[in-house]
Amino acid sequence: MRQSSVSDGTPAEAASEQADDARASGMLPRAFAVIRALAAAQADGARVTQLAKSVGLTQGTTHRILHALIAEGAVEQDEQTKRYRLGLDFFALAALAGNPGGLRALCRPSLLRLCASLGETIFLLAKSGFDAVCLDICEGPFPIRSFTSDIGGRIALGVGQGSLAILAFLPEAEREEIIRFNVPRIRGYGVLDEVYLRTEIERVRQLGYAGRNSGVLDGMAGVAVPILDRAGTAIAALSVGTLASRLNEERLPMIVELLKRQADAIGPLANPFDVALRRRPTHALADVVPHPRSV
Repeated sequence: MRQSSVSDGTPAEAASEQADDARASGMLPRAFAVIRALAAAQADGARVTQLAKSVGLTQGTTHRILHALIAEGAVEQDEQTKRYRLGLDFFALAALAGNPGGLRALCRPSLLRLCASLGETIFLLAKSGFDAVCLDICEGPFPIRSFTSDIGGRIALGVGQGSLAILAFLPEAEREEIIRFNVPRIRGYGVLDEVYLRTEIERVRQLGYAGRNSGVLDGMAGVAVPILDRAGTAIAALSVGTLASRLNEERLPMIVELLKRQADAIGPLANPFDVALRRRPTHALADVVPHPRSV
């Protein structure tokens, strides 16, 4: 836990530093709330009034945050529409952060091979706190919907095959912590509750893959396998997203075998010292997951 800085100067300097700490600790959560609201409205951009309502701040505070972000290149404003959207500098930073330990680059050849072999869309998901984040996608020929929607999309661990495959192969204490925190978050998905989640986790651990269709995304189906490190802990997952009609009992074993073959090849090559893949969840990092618009 971060402690306030201690000044070696005068009492006035110490008081000033403490005031700066208080302002910084209050501003950062607000700034990230605005950034997340902008990400949700990225296609059309958003006005100050929309953003203020979305994040629960006054228009004045929201306006100041936006202009501070503009000064850093993280946000831009359309001169004609006056709408705000995330800037190119933000995406450049996100691209650098989106490849922890080179995992995305390491897995990219496997995604390409699987997509070519199966003719399906392949996802790479990695654990981030209480969520799974989509690090990469190799798109197949069939239009599908997914819980994460696109690269950078997040979903609560336990929702969807990829995140379930990760959750099932985490250390027990960490898994229990995530289950306790995420159960209230996944109730909006209808059939998902704690009993269902624990039953599915046990099934995935026995089978070595997640392939049960919950029916949340009508007409869609998927199957995923965990990418395990040398200790047998899940650091990511390879997932196939497809039409339900294309994932029948005859085809499922072949898909699982190909996924496992690639995951087994990736696991030993993952950087064992990568802090990003070892980070335990903290409650401050998790956002309430919205009800799915699409898979």
